[in-house]
Amino acid sequence: MPTLVLLALAGFGAQLVDGALGMGYGVTSTTLLLLAGLSPAAASASVHLVKIGTALASGYAHWRFGNVDWALVLRLGLPGSVGALLGALLLSRLSTEASAPLMAGLLIAIGVFILVKYAVRPPRVATARTSPHRKRFLAPLGFLGGFVDATGGGGWGPVSTASLLTAGRTAPRTVIGSVSTSEFLVTVAASAGFVLGLGTAGIDWLAVAGLLVGGMLAAPLAAWLVTRLPSAVLGVAVGGLIVFTNLRIVLAGAGVDGPVVPLAHVAVAGVSVMLIGIAARRVRAARRTAAAEPAVDAPQPV
Repeated sequence: MPTLVLLALAGFGAQLVDGALGMGYGVTSTTLLLLAGLSPAAASASVHLVKIGTALASGYAHWRFGNVDWALVLRLGLPGSVGALLGALLLSRLSTEASAPLMAGLLIAIGVFILVKYAVRPPRVATARTSPHRKRFLAPLGFLGGFVDATGGGGWGPVSTASLLTAGRTAPRTVIGSVSTSEFLVTVAASAGFVLGLGTAGIDWLAVAGLLVGGMLAAPLAAWLVTRLPSAVLGVAVGGLIVFTNLRIVLAGAGVDGPVVPLAHVAVAGVSVMLIGIAARRVRAARRTAAAEPAVDAPQPV
């Protein structure tokens, strides 16, 4: 029972992050399961089974709020499902020793991307409710996102959402809603690949149950939270956490040991805290500027 409660809390926290950023559930949950001792393939398989339920609930909510561009869902999700299926089959056939550093390296790459993106150059804001992007851009993006998502235990949001928001041509609510809805196709394909490669014996059902309960409970709160917390600050925090928690595995795989390991963790923590402070100051400055604009434009008393 204590383990189930801890897993539910982990799923709750991961869903809050994902709901606030449009990304982060897979990489956050997988990182926690790796720290709990699951093999990379079992961790990714468990997380993707959970994400079938959470992605379905999230997609339904976004559809109800008018945040879904169905053309974008299909053009991104169908190639994404192919990449996820191939990635799951590949990861299922790698040994634990070989796949652990590989997965940790992918997670660190995703974490660094999120960290730098939200600290240095937050995505621009657009207003278009339908995506102008064509298949020649969306198909390879979806395939790459699905492949990274399956092999890294997460990454559909960081790859797809971040790329579309960076382009600055579609309203953020449409990007996040459509990517979240298309994630259902990706998670179903990845789960099928893991079942074919591992069988049901490779899945930790306790982890699935705990993460699913926590994620479903957090879904409505995450929808409210996204309107209250600045995504730049959360993005930096998530990126720093992912890098911090996976650094040990990568260093061990590279044969690095001794005092270098704690020093590297301290350096990552310090840089993350510094960037969180920079992002928070940028948000406060933007809010002060927005609050001052009406006073500047207001007519002066006669």
